[in-house]
Amino acid sequence: MGRPSSLSRRAFEGLAQFLVALAAFIFLPAWSLRFWQGWLFWGVFSIAVTWITAYFLKRDPALIERRLKAGPGAEKEKTQKVVQALASLIFVALLVLPGIDRRHGWSHLSAAVVLAGDALIALGMLLVFRVFRENSYASGVVEVERKQRVITTGPYRIVRHPMYSGSLLFLWGIPLALGSLWDLLLCLPMTATIVWRLVQEEKYLAVNLPGYADYRNTTRYRLIPRIF
Repeated sequence: MGRPSSLSRRAFEGLAQFLVALAAFIFLPAWSLRFWQGWLFWGVFSIAVTWITAYFLKRDPALIERRLKAGPGAEKEKTQKVVQALASLIFVALLVLPGIDRRHGWSHLSAAVVLAGDALIALGMLLVFRVFRENSYASGVVEVERKQRVITTGPYRIVRHPMYSGSLLFLWGIPLALGSLWDLLLCLPMTATIVWRLVQEEKYLAVNLPGYADYRNTTRYRLIPRIF
């Protein structure tokens, strides 16, 4: 009883802190709470991530334990530490710029575009959920555990890194959901950073995860079917 209870507490405390920080990054730059795009985005994301956390705390607590290890400090590979630090900075900028944009009135996106952005976010979170259901070893850092095997089912049949595919849907949805055209520019370096991460990750997995080299030969695409 003690360990699951402790894990739930750590997971939800960390989630609560993250959601508070997320709200601060959205609303403080706008210097207003009258930002319906920000509230809708925050609500969609909060509901999705809270439900996913609760679901896997019940069905696969080992996955949650692995996901709690995240960020530059948790990475073992030096390159991944750099990649994670860069990705964290760009992600914060993705959240901050729309508030500044709104405050100064630079962008004017329709409600339909904003809702489309939230739909991309929901779709990205759904794909990440499917990845978690298929792969209990989907850690927050690049590592290989004892007895870990290559996953070739579910979304892994289509692309080798479906979690990053879902993350990109989510990230490209942020500027639209928060009503900022200028924010789309930040999606370009974020996409490049994710590609850098997965290329380095594949080199690590090819050496350390038995069967991964063969999997690369049978599943051709990394992120987007028929493109990359």
